[in-house]
Amino acid sequence: MHIRKRLFISLLGLAVVFVLLMVLFIAYLALNWNLPLYRLVLLALGVLVVILLGTVTFGIIGIILTIWSARAIPSFQHLIRATLHLMFPLVTLLGRALGISQEQIRSSFIEVNNQMIRARREQVPNSQILILAPHCLQNSECPHKITLHPDNCQRCGKCQVTDLISLQERYGINLVFATGGTLARRYVQVYRPRAIIAIACDRDLASGIQDASPLPVLGVLNERPCGPCVNTRVNLTAVEAAIHFFAEHSRGEVL
Repeated sequence: MHIRKRLFISLLGLAVVFVLLMVLFIAYLALNWNLPLYRLVLLALGVLVVILLGTVTFGIIGIILTIWSARAIPSFQHLIRATLHLMFPLVTLLGRALGISQEQIRSSFIEVNNQMIRARREQVPNSQILILAPHCLQNSECPHKITLHPDNCQRCGKCQVTDLISLQERYGINLVFATGGTLARRYVQVYRPRAIIAIACDRDLASGIQDASPLPVLGVLNERPCGPCVNTRVNLTAVEAAIHFFAEHSRGEVL
């Protein structure tokens, strides 16, 4: 298992231990509190936390089994999604307390998500695949803005927008460039894709994957040679591999 995936899964396990300690603490208070009303409230809270604990525990088991077998296990899918969404904030807090950078945690989460998506081996019509790319891939000095109209690109070759448009045309998929989460969500509503290939930094990818659920999203981290949000780049081989994974017609023969 790759080190990045291990990081997030290890923090998930630590979060389970934390929730278990919460259950024990609530049980202790409920047994030793003499006021019946407070005891009843604590018992109700304890039941909810136990349900959360059970969901997360089986969700982690589902994640580990999926990674180990490289195949999706249908009976675990809802539990896995619930675990990733419910526990991500707690995992982030625990990681911060342990001195682990947020970028590492988010990158690990993206790796785990991508593994879960690949295990599903789901293919869709090319026309229902959406590449969601950040506008910062465009050369910052280019006057031809492509956020709302990618066709404005003059294909000068100074940035990778040209390459992404070429992939769009070759495979007959959809391509949009967003300035942030609000516009990205709008594009998802407009295009209604069945699969998304998202290119972004770790922060935007982690939040976008959660926002798009249960839609399958393969995340491709961008490269930032000039710093964040300026003249970023992307591994085009990874983008094309994601297209091949989702596309029913992976050689570009759009029917």
